Amino acid sequence: MSDQMSAPGTPFSRRDFVKATGATGLAAIAGCQVPADPNTMTETAAETTATTTETAAGGSQDLPAAGKPEVVDLAEQNNEVTLSTRPARLPAHPGEAMGGPIELPRVWAFQADDRQPSVPGPILRAQEGDTVEVLLDNTDGMRPHTIHFHGSQTSWENDGVPTSTGITVQPGEQHTYEIPANVPGTHLYHCHYQTHNHIEMGMYGIFRVDPDGYEEADREYFMTLKDWDSRLPRTYAGEDVTYSARNRRPDVFTINGRSAPRTLHPEDGSPLIVSQGDTVRVHMVNSGYMSHPMHTHNHRFRVVEKDGTQLPDALQYERDVTNIAPAERHTIEFEADADPGIYLTHCHKVNHVTNGLDDAASYPGGMLTGIVYEDAMDTDIFAELMDYAGYEG
Repeated sequence: MSDQMSAPGTPFSRRDFVKATGATGLAAIAGCQVPADPNTMTETAAETTATTTETAAGGSQDLPAAGKPEVVDLAEQNNEVTLSTRPARLPAHPGEAMGGPIELPRVWAFQADDRQPSVPGPILRAQEGDTVEVLLDNTDGMRPHTIHFHGSQTSWENDGVPTSTGITVQPGEQHTYEIPANVPGTHLYHCHYQTHNHIEMGMYGIFRVDPDGYEEADREYFMTLKDWDSRLPRTYAGEDVTYSARNRRPDVFTINGRSAPRTLHPEDGSPLIVSQGDTVRVHMVNSGYMSHPMHTHNHRFRVVEKDGTQLPDALQYERDVTNIAPAERHTIEFEADADPGIYLTHCHKVNHVTNGLDDAASYPGGMLTGIVYEDAMDTDIFAELMDYAGYEG
C-alpha cells in the first residue's frame, strides 16, 4: 500500500497528513478504506474469442480493486520495467453520497513489476538521454496486446502498432520494447491493439521524460483525465448491455481513476496538497475521447509545457482554464498564493462534473478534485469533505 496521501507526485506521507490534520487526520486514517493488494487471427476475431472466454469466466465479484497510479522512477531500477495486465474492477466512487456508488465492474489494469495494478497505469518517469526497456508480459493474458509510447521517437519495430510493425504480443507471450527517452516532457502510453476498446477498458498511462538539468517545483503532481462509457466494462463483466464505439455515451468521468468526491480522498484519490508560497506544477494528460477544459478556482496559472514542448515565455500568459483535447498533455504552473483554503479544480463542461446519467445525474461529482492548503486541513470543512470522500473514522 502506497504511503502517498495526495495526487501522485511530490511525496506527502501519512505523517505529513496527520501533522496537517491533527485529530481529524488521526480519526480519518483509523477508518480509511483502501483497495486490497492483489497478489494469428485478425484483431477483431481474436478480440471476439477472448471476450467470449472472459464473459463466460464470470463477473466482477472476486476481482481486486484497481488502485491509483504510482510513480515509477525508472533510473532507480536500471531503466527496466515489466508491465503486465490484470483484470480488475474500478471503484471510481465507492461511497453512497453524491450519486454513488459508481464502479466499473471489469477493467484491464496495468501492473508495473510487483506493484499494485492500477487504472491509469503506473506513471513511468525517465531521464532524458536514457533508454528504457519495457517488457510487456502477456504470459497470463487472455487477449493480444501491444504498447505504444505516444510522444517518443522510437525505431519502427518499437512503435507498438501491430498492423504496421508486424509485432503483436499474443496471450502466453512476452516482448521487450526499447524506448529512448529522447523527447523531454509529459507523454502517454497505451495499448494499440483494438485501441478503441483497450483504452476504454483502462490500458493507458503517463510516460514522463525529465529534461537534462530538470528542477522540480515545490509541489509537482500528475493527473490523467478520462471519460468512460460504462457499457463496455459492463459488457465484459457479463451484463446484458450493448456498446458501440461510434455511439459512445459517457457516464463516468475520472481523475486518476476516481470520481468526486472520491478524488479528494488523500490515499485513494488525488487532492493537490499545497502550502502557502509553494510553486505548484501539474502535469495533466487527457486519455479520454472528449476534450476537457480544466479550470482552477482562485489560482491563475501558466501553461509551461504542451505535448513535449517547453513553451516560450511569450506564450506562458496567465489564465484559469486550459482546454485539453484527447491525447494532449498540458503542464500548468501556479503559485499557491491564495487565502489558505480548499479550492476546486474541475472540467468546465459541467455535465462532466456529475455522477450518473440524465435526470439521475448528481452534481457535484465526476471530473473534479481540489487544491487543498495544509493550513485548511485541520478544519471542520475538511473533515466533512473527508467524510464525503469515504473516511469512516
